[in-house]
Amino acid sequence: QVQLVESGGGLVQPGGSLRLSCAASGRIVTIYDMGWFRQAPGKQREFVAGITREGSTNPADAVKGRFTISRDDASNTVYLQMISLKPEDTAVYYCYADVGWRAWGQGTQVTVSS
Repeated sequence: QVQLVESGGGLVQPGGSLRLSCAASGRIVTIYDMGWFRQAPGKQREFVAGITREGSTNPADAVKGRFTISRDDASNTVYLQMISLKPEDTAVYYCYADVGWRAWGQGTQVTVSS
């Protein structure tokens, strides 16, 4: 089995920053793509950003220029640096890792409010 554990969520004021982390552990041979989705109350889960094993990234248009995804393969960790946060970024953020199948984290709450 593969487990993903997220951290770094919380409450932040509009314009603030947060950094999410997601560490994978367990029976891992190779991690291919990694990334993040989010789900706001009453809305469908939406793609935020992904990163390939080679380091290519593809952030969603809604976060482009504000969110940066990166990964550290030595620690099987993917990060999401978020700046200039807006109230509409409020959601539960879920990380994923493609290990031959898609493993998901449990989610971490991000709330942007004054």
